[in-house]
Amino acid sequence: METLEKPLGLMATLQDLTDPAKAPDKISLSYIVGQLDDQARGILIILFAIPNCVPGIPGTSAITGLPLLILTAQMALSRPAWLPGFLSRRTVDRVWLETVLAKAAPSIRRVERLIRPRLSILTLGPAEQLIGILCAILALTVMLPIPLGNTLPAVALIFFSLGMIGRDGIWVLAGLFVSGMAAAVLAFAGWAAFQSLWFLWMKWFGLS
Repeated sequence: METLEKPLGLMATLQDLTDPAKAPDKISLSYIVGQLDDQARGILIILFAIPNCVPGIPGTSAITGLPLLILTAQMALSRPAWLPGFLSRRTVDRVWLETVLAKAAPSIRRVERLIRPRLSILTLGPAEQLIGILCAILALTVMLPIPLGNTLPAVALIFFSLGMIGRDGIWVLAGLFVSGMAAAVLAFAGWAAFQSLWFLWMKWFGLS
């Protein structure tokens, strides 16, 4: 008889963060890191990447880019999740976080059902470090002031993190695919910017 894989339990883990019997009224990032242990980095990357997937929110890349860069660099170096004091001391209201998680619960549970250990070799050892390097590059891309240019890199970061949390290489492959799309979009944007600057240069000096 085929045995079912153990569920990821991501939603249960997140809900435990807002348990009134355990959690303080103001939840700091350092508290989240301490409670999540091995899953802390992946979940924090997801939390910081999500705002960049929502168009129309100004300033998100400037706010979330640095934490993403720190966390992904730690992944590349195989270091445990850590945030500097000015970030780890920041807090959110427990009731607010509980409300946000309640609204996100259906989507999170749907994603959970798609995650299970597969192609785990893509999530372990040297592969994890290589993914960390790629994620650090994506985090730098998120920080660039390119309109809508941070959406695909943020989606790729979320896919990579889901893959690492669930040891699911399929999500890692999905992250690689989206990273390729992001690279193509950024290359096109760079080429268009170069062409525009070249045109202005030629026009300025009367060479066109």
